Amino acid sequence: MPIHVELVTQERKVFEDTEVDSISLPGIEGEMGIRPGHVSVLTTLGFGELVIRKGNAEERFAIYGGVVDVRPDKVVVLADLADSSFAIDEEKARAARERAQQLMQEGVPDEDNREAVLQLRRAELQLKVSNKVRNRGSMMRIVDQDDRE
Repeated sequence: MPIHVELVTQERKVFEDTEVDSISLPGIEGEMGIRPGHVSVLTTLGFGELVIRKGNAEERFAIYGGVVDVRPDKVVVLADLADSSFAIDEEKARAARERAQQLMQEGVPDEDNREAVLQLRRAELQLKVSNKVRNRGSMMRIVDQDDRE
């Protein structure tokens, strides 16, 4: 029995598939694995990598907070932000990481330091996810806004 998975942000539906074998995601208290028949749970997401597995294929996303509603046959991820591994621009992520590190080293005011820390975490997560995909490959497809209309 497969799982129906939806990954949604405020802007759009990022991913949907009704035949997923398993999903792992960054719960606020640690990594969470979900397979068909999982007990129902509603929990908060942290920063981390969401991996959707279907057969031998994997789709990876960098997730930046949100909530997940898990039911035995369906998982709905409501992410604050989500970057598909296919959409991550490594050069931009490296540049963002360097800018954030530089801001933090310069001793910016507290309100700017928090933003720099978040930018640094996001850039490092993007690079981590991108590197894993480059090393392993991925074959699943992203649902684009145009595909649903």
